[in-house]
Amino acid sequence: MTSIILQLILNGIIAGAMYALVASGFSLIYRVTKFMNFAHGAVVLFAAYFAYYFSDVLGLNFFLSALITIIISAFLGLLINTVVYRQLRRRKASNAVMLISSLALLIFFNGLILALFGSSVKSYDFSRYNSIFDLGLFRITSVQIVIIAFALLMLLFIWLIVKKTRLGKAMRAISDNRDVAQTAGINPERVYGWTFFIASFLAGIAGVLIGLEQNLNTQIGTSWGISGFTAAVIGGANSVPGSVLGSFLLGIVENFGIWYLPSGYKGAIAFGLLFIFLLFRPQGILGKVVDRA
Repeated sequence: MTSIILQLILNGIIAGAMYALVASGFSLIYRVTKFMNFAHGAVVLFAAYFAYYFSDVLGLNFFLSALITIIISAFLGLLINTVVYRQLRRRKASNAVMLISSLALLIFFNGLILALFGSSVKSYDFSRYNSIFDLGLFRITSVQIVIIAFALLMLLFIWLIVKKTRLGKAMRAISDNRDVAQTAGINPERVYGWTFFIASFLAGIAGVLIGLEQNLNTQIGTSWGISGFTAAVIGGANSVPGSVLGSFLLGIVENFGIWYLPSGYKGAIAFGLLFIFLLFRPQGILGKVVDRA
């Protein structure tokens, strides 16, 4: 029994690490722009498939393919902000319009990936790099170790950017009060651009790591986008550390849930946890009770 519990906790941590990369991007964008960008899931989808394309179709070294994909993903997020969201902000679009636009972008990218790669399941040819370590009480693969370590490293990197750099201070100023920040000489559009770039950089990493851990299908952008959104809300949509905490909580609860229930109930477990927080703590674990920005 002890070994089963430890294995479930470990599986939850692995899932939570990947959720955290997606959720922290959601949270970062929401904190600065004040709308939920569901197109963030499209960047995850793009990264997962294009890492496959560069490595398995073009035959490039996988690590080079991953690096190229992550960089392109970051610029894709910047492009989406510049071409779509920036134009909507200029037209004084409401947050509801921004949200609908993000859903339309997610659907568009799902269709685009389906047209380019087809509906068949894809997988990275990475098995030769993946070793299994049996530690007695639990088992873990080398890829899973990389997922946990790399995710935690990137989250620490993002925390340092938000807390210790001028850009991070500008993000916090825009989040608190855009008008006051603008009178202090901060360019909101520049901050928005960097926010989308950094969040999409995280989404690119998440997409590659997801492809390492599971097979690819054209719905992962939607499913992982929803999981990232759920984790962000549970942890506190306006708190990046909260979204990370919510991600690990979600991953562990899901894995314990599917120990008792069929795996098809995984989504229901996630939404059940989300509804509990919406009913009893709508601001999330570390979120603010009132967002005045």
